[in-house]
Amino acid sequence: MHLAIVTETFPPEINGVAMTFGHLAEELARRGHRVTVYRPRGSQGADTQQAAATFEEIAMPGLPIPGYPQLQMGHPAGAALRARWRKERPDLVHVVTEGPLGVSAIRAARRLGIPVTSSFHTHFHAYTRHYGLGLLRPLALAWLRYVHNRTARTFAPTAQLCAELESQGFERLLVLSRGIDTARFTPAKRCEKLRSTWGARPDDPVVLHVGRMAPEKNYELLFQAYAWMRSVNSRCRFVLVGDGPLRPTLAREHYTCVFPGFVSREELARHYASADLYLHASLTETYGNVFAEAMASGLAVAGFDYAAAREFAQHERNALLAAVDQPRELIAAGVRLAVDGELRTRLRESARAAVLDRTWSHVADRFEADLMAVVSACPLPHATQSAYA
Repeated sequence: MHLAIVTETFPPEINGVAMTFGHLAEELARRGHRVTVYRPRGSQGADTQQAAATFEEIAMPGLPIPGYPQLQMGHPAGAALRARWRKERPDLVHVVTEGPLGVSAIRAARRLGIPVTSSFHTHFHAYTRHYGLGLLRPLALAWLRYVHNRTARTFAPTAQLCAELESQGFERLLVLSRGIDTARFTPAKRCEKLRSTWGARPDDPVVLHVGRMAPEKNYELLFQAYAWMRSVNSRCRFVLVGDGPLRPTLAREHYTCVFPGFVSREELARHYASADLYLHASLTETYGNVFAEAMASGLAVAGFDYAAAREFAQHERNALLAAVDQPRELIAAGVRLAVDGELRTRLRESARAAVLDRTWSHVADRFEADLMAVVSACPLPHATQSAYA
């Protein structure tokens, strides 16, 4: 199969979507498929293909996203994509993101009669209320539904999300789960030297959080939990990895916390392993790779019972879970972890075992089969423009 993947985020950028399709591109190319990734030029080395990559990357025009200068939004590129795909026709186009580049790719594929599928990764319609744009939520949801329903399949990370999207009018939904790189994210990478740079002694509980520092990530609740944890155990230390528009304000208001900013994937693995607890307060994730990475790294984790946590975490057995409408339960979970060393040890010992079978190879098996089924079912691989416009 010749697969064209169109995305506005991809490694070396660090986020769940980029990481997911970096792994899937490698897995599918390793199986003999020809994989071509179309992505915007970026400021983090996106212009050139990595030496070890087994797939091709095509850099497309883009511009920095406001508030995220390290990320790029692709320009509409329908004409360029059609010209290229007429010369080298892919068997299927998979669109990862709903930005201008992704939407133009859907239109280009449909005009050429090429099967096209898509992924739903981000609750953009839910973000509107966090930016004072709540009245635009129905419009945002309608646009997302329109974009995805023009594709042969829409993949979402969990069965729970598929059911939610189906109730909102999205069609032809399938699950595309996430894997865990347990060789990278492992307790073996714990580093006392790194902990010392955080001001943490060997027995001080270090609480880690990893994510985009933006309004929709519920940092207000996270810092409420931190305050309660510090009030019951003054030895707690707090480390927040990531960047975003809120970072300057958060770093100024919470100057006793450590803000390393963006780090490489290898450095991120060291940060996970060198902490003791992981607290996840967001309620807008479609999956939440960081929750799984924290468990793979052997941390005692607490978060809300949805998305990735619902997939493999079990309350009191390998994590502490709070009901999604009970923020006080999450704060209480953080307090328990701050004061109960035996609980921390028990959860840390069982966390990694819960995710060991979540391999990227297994995820790629199902994704490969689903894409091949779409290609096989395409009735008119060289359909006329009018039939697919």
